[in-house]
Amino acid sequence: MDTLWNRITDFNKYESLTEDVCVDTIVIGAGIAGLMTAYFLRDKGVQVAVLEADRIVSGQTAGTTAKITSQHNMIYQRLIRCYGIERARMYAGWNEWAIYAYEKIIEDKKIECNFTRCSAYLYSCRKDMGLDLEVESAKKLGIDAEYKTTCELPFPVRQAAEFKNQARFDPLRFLKGILEGIKIYENSRVYKVERIREGETRLYTSGGTVTARNVVFACHFPFVNIPGYYFARMYQSRSYVLALKNAAQFEGYYLGVEEDGYSFRNEGEYLLFGGGKHRTGGNAQGGKYHLLQKKAKEWWPECEEIAHWSAQDCMTLDGIPYIGRFEKRAEDWYVLTGFGKWGMTSALAGARIISDMITGKTVVNQEIYSPQRRISNAMGKEFAKHSMITAGNLCRELLAVEKTVRWKTTEQEIELSLRCPHLGCRLAWNPDEATWECPCHGSGFDRFGNILNGPAQKELYNQRKAFLDVMLTFISNTENGRIQNANREYYQREEKRKRIYTGTGSRLSWGICPCSQ
Repeated sequence: MDTLWNRITDFNKYESLTEDVCVDTIVIGAGIAGLMTAYFLRDKGVQVAVLEADRIVSGQTAGTTAKITSQHNMIYQRLIRCYGIERARMYAGWNEWAIYAYEKIIEDKKIECNFTRCSAYLYSCRKDMGLDLEVESAKKLGIDAEYKTTCELPFPVRQAAEFKNQARFDPLRFLKGILEGIKIYENSRVYKVERIREGETRLYTSGGTVTARNVVFACHFPFVNIPGYYFARMYQSRSYVLALKNAAQFEGYYLGVEEDGYSFRNEGEYLLFGGGKHRTGGNAQGGKYHLLQKKAKEWWPECEEIAHWSAQDCMTLDGIPYIGRFEKRAEDWYVLTGFGKWGMTSALAGARIISDMITGKTVVNQEIYSPQRRISNAMGKEFAKHSMITAGNLCRELLAVEKTVRWKTTEQEIELSLRCPHLGCRLAWNPDEATWECPCHGSGFDRFGNILNGPAQKELYNQRKAFLDVMLTFISNTENGRIQNANREYYQREEKRKRIYTGTGSRLSWGICPCSQ
């Protein structure tokens, strides 16, 4: 993923797991959630290690717009309505705490990551979206918010909601400053997790195993289907970003609340301009980058694009992350997932909650995040909607006439299965990213079938490659058999050879006895 952040910051390479190890706590995933969990555990004296399938911070953390905010779209009216004011206050409190906690860590460790306090805005252009009510709800929960009808955007707005004293930063430079003392294994994909007994779990990678007392799933989308059933409780959403030079400079950052709204956020001389969100697998027509580029030129004719990328976010059914015990009966498994578009504050809040739970500290006001929380009516409706989409894609795969897709490169002919190896849904092509995406649960693959995003743990089945592998194995075995037969015949002939003496003295030579020919 070529983003603005990883153009600025490089990380040292870490070794892969090549042996069997034992630790107190193993964290799966080296994004901001996993690394901050390891950071807190390390500071509490816990022996912790992190397993990453690829390179450190190579996933969704590298694609974030890095807004550190408690303003998570229009959430607070809904939280109060569905869960009551006390639990809504828990949610607001944890996210406000995360802003302060980032600032404190950065000051204590003297990390240079462009941390800046600023305002966060929601805006609406075409109609009344209830932003005035959202501001009132936020105020009830202790958030410093203000309702407005104007802002600094290059077009008129009808409504705007300002949350004050929010923040932004460079997430990769921040993470680089907290890594010291954390044991990390890169290119060590976990393909199996086995709970041996209470307090003992074994994780399997291609290079070795890890045995741990506690396991933290911070790998974006948990790949263990049962227990937990997270595949039935989440889907994934993709959005697109341009990094622009010679565009506008805004004091705050902005998000449009309409379905086709845009995101604006400055980082130094650059503007991160985003939009085009859709459910993963729902971009058959493409054109998302083109739409952003067209709008950018309309508003800032002199702007220059220096990078573009997309990010993929896990969306829970009620919009609240799952942070806590992975499953009620697995008390030594923990999970952080479902951050939506708001991974910066959710990740830090989750890391603090999980680290306190592992070390036995009483966690106050965590119930709103519990993966075992009760299902609200709204959550039930989303579950039904999600289930219908999943069932529809499973049916499309079962009824499809064409089960594979074929094309040629200059070097090889490729024939990929269009069946997602996770749970069997029909994959869809995303022309903007040149990737195959699962509309059910969001697994992603490049055009050669290699894994880009979970929860799938296997690459796409390449029928041409499989056929060639079978043929090569057959030829190899046939060739080995021919060689073995030739060797057998040779030794049989040698057995017929007789040792005969030629010449005089002690000189010996080997010859063929005439009677054996």
